[in-house]
Amino acid sequence: MNNRNDFNVVVIGAGPAGCQCARTLAKLGYKILLVEQQKTFEKNDFSSAATPQETLDKFNLPETVVGSYWRKISIITTNINHTWTSPKTLGAVLNFAKLREFLAGEVESYSGKVWMGCRYTRHFQEDGKAIVKIRRFNGEKIAVSTEVLVDATGHARAVIYAQKSNQPQFLNAVGIEYLIEVEPREYDKYAHDLKFFLGHKWMPKGYSWIFPMEAEKQRLKIGVAKYNLEHQQIVETKPMRWYLELLIQDYMKLEKYKLIDIHGSVVKYSAGLKDIYYQDNVIVIGDAVSTINILGGEGIRHGMENAEIAIKYIQKYLKKRLSSFRTYQKEMHRRYAIKWNISEQMWRRRYMQDSDESIDKGVKYLKSLTIEDMMNILFEYNFQKLYKGLGKYLQHKVKLVRQKINNLFYFRE
Repeated sequence: MNNRNDFNVVVIGAGPAGCQCARTLAKLGYKILLVEQQKTFEKNDFSSAATPQETLDKFNLPETVVGSYWRKISIITTNINHTWTSPKTLGAVLNFAKLREFLAGEVESYSGKVWMGCRYTRHFQEDGKAIVKIRRFNGEKIAVSTEVLVDATGHARAVIYAQKSNQPQFLNAVGIEYLIEVEPREYDKYAHDLKFFLGHKWMPKGYSWIFPMEAEKQRLKIGVAKYNLEHQQIVETKPMRWYLELLIQDYMKLEKYKLIDIHGSVVKYSAGLKDIYYQDNVIVIGDAVSTINILGGEGIRHGMENAEIAIKYIQKYLKKRLSSFRTYQKEMHRRYAIKWNISEQMWRRRYMQDSDESIDKGVKYLKSLTIEDMMNILFEYNFQKLYKGLGKYLQHKVKLVRQKINNLFYFRE
């Protein structure tokens, strides 16, 4: 054993939450170590990475991490489709590898350390600090000590759950995404547009998407996500790649394209937010405490916001103004519990219960909403906008019925 180092904070996992946590703490002058098990950030480039414009502004992200910008949102079901358009840019599709590489570079620019190709193995308490055991890919073993240990290991939750039997029950989902290169005329059909596919044809028990990526290389992201629960109406589904090929062949009708990469990931979401948020001097952030919108799978923005929340309590702990992170857990529940629970209820209905007919009806009454309304629903979880859309839809239906009745009486006369 060698290379014993002492740190204020050690962050395990260089995803968006872990990187942002280490970035901000290093900027504040703390001695930081960020540990990532992969040797390069391209090795786990697993996120579809669509986010509203505010993410770039709030976290001071450069254009170099942007794959493309978007100003349209489309929903395609088995039978219908609709597009909402804005004259201005609404958000970006991030290059997930470049995003994390940039954030990790910021950690080093503020004198923090970033160790790539290192795997966390275990930790234990000694004299009020956590002794963290790390193994490099070449087999070298390292031990470091830290005042605060941050679990940012995503769905693995590798630090907080030493015993897997202690984990709560999770809602599980898996996603697969192709990165493809197409002809310029094909790319132009999908530029500036987030396309979501709902319905039993495109992805039973889940959803699919087509996002623009790099315009200069004419690259698109094509993905599918499936939730691993029983559907009330669907018994059997085909392999996930079958639905990816369906998008390419049946919807896009591509005769020629180049497959650049295939990647995927797993989501494990604790219904009711029953994750463990802290233990001793260990604090848990990001996907490891289900900081993700289960309805649409968005996690980057929330993970980075969660990191900023955690940092407040880490600072207080380091200054001896806190003896535990209990108040951190309370703030997380206060901020997210209600809207996450509503999202979960909507998720269960949409992906585990609804028929194609019900999904079609839902999109039909969404047509009456503005693009601003859709942004509020998708990214701010303002579900009251749904009632507005439903009201307009029902008013339209009533109007049509009245017209039919009036026409009936007119012809009788």
